[in-house]
Amino acid sequence: MTIESGSGAIVTLGDRRILQPGRWRWARALAWMVGLVFLIALSFGPGMEAIQHLLPRGDPRFGFVANVSGAALALAAYALFVLLGEDRLPDEVAPRPAPLHLLAGLAIGTLMFTTVMGIMAALGLYQITWHGPAPAWHAGGIAIQSGFIEEIIVRGVILRLLWRAFGPLAAFIVSAALFGIAHLFNPGATIVAALCVALEAGVMLGAFYALTGRLWVSIGVHVAWNFTQGYLFGAVVSGGKLGPALAQSIGRPGAAAWQTGGAFGPEASLPALLVCSGVGFAVLWSARKAGRFKAAPMPAR
Repeated sequence: MTIESGSGAIVTLGDRRILQPGRWRWARALAWMVGLVFLIALSFGPGMEAIQHLLPRGDPRFGFVANVSGAALALAAYALFVLLGEDRLPDEVAPRPAPLHLLAGLAIGTLMFTTVMGIMAALGLYQITWHGPAPAWHAGGIAIQSGFIEEIIVRGVILRLLWRAFGPLAAFIVSAALFGIAHLFNPGATIVAALCVALEAGVMLGAFYALTGRLWVSIGVHVAWNFTQGYLFGAVVSGGKLGPALAQSIGRPGAAAWQTGGAFGPEASLPALLVCSGVGFAVLWSARKAGRFKAAPMPAR
């Protein structure tokens, strides 16, 4: 199935092999969702071990190469298994629109987090101390790897196949909830932090996928958000640090966790929730207005 817009098919959900129309397609979509996540993880784990054994340890530049290679490995595994299991080329990771979409996502993610920190600095909720130049290899590598892998799994697999099984509303609610719940295992996580992640990233990043039919903008936003948060501002990212940074951002002592995000970091704060949710629902509205949620049968081959 595809999702139609005025200019043609945009979102491809899959209509062949395991996802072909017929009895129990919703159950087959769920089984394929679980299987596809497992297959990607199975490819990524041993693949990363092999890459790390081949590269010298201790040099952050080689660590960056390993992180980028891991992202490429997850992307290749996803494309291969979609081709084999769904009998289609994965339009959602088509290479032609990648450069422009990634650049757009990087710009949006950087602007959003900069806006969040600007608001909190203006309100006296964060003190930002600039340290000057610092190596970006570790922060960049972690941001790229996590951005690619999480978007491939959460939006490319979970959101898409839940959408295939139950429609867009259930898919957005469940995939966003799962994304928030997954962050409960991070240091400093709370129920409020998980809720913020679900509403901010779960909805917003899915909305960019729905609007464009591609994962690239979502990946770019995810990478830029983490990199800007952890490297440019030196703030805690989902309970952890990304290593050397240009600055250090510390929440005001005594401020409530809902104001600063507490130990989890700024993304669990009210300003982040308002900025990201605002962007997310605006993109969702644009996707709906553009007809991205209207189902149409896939043309015969």
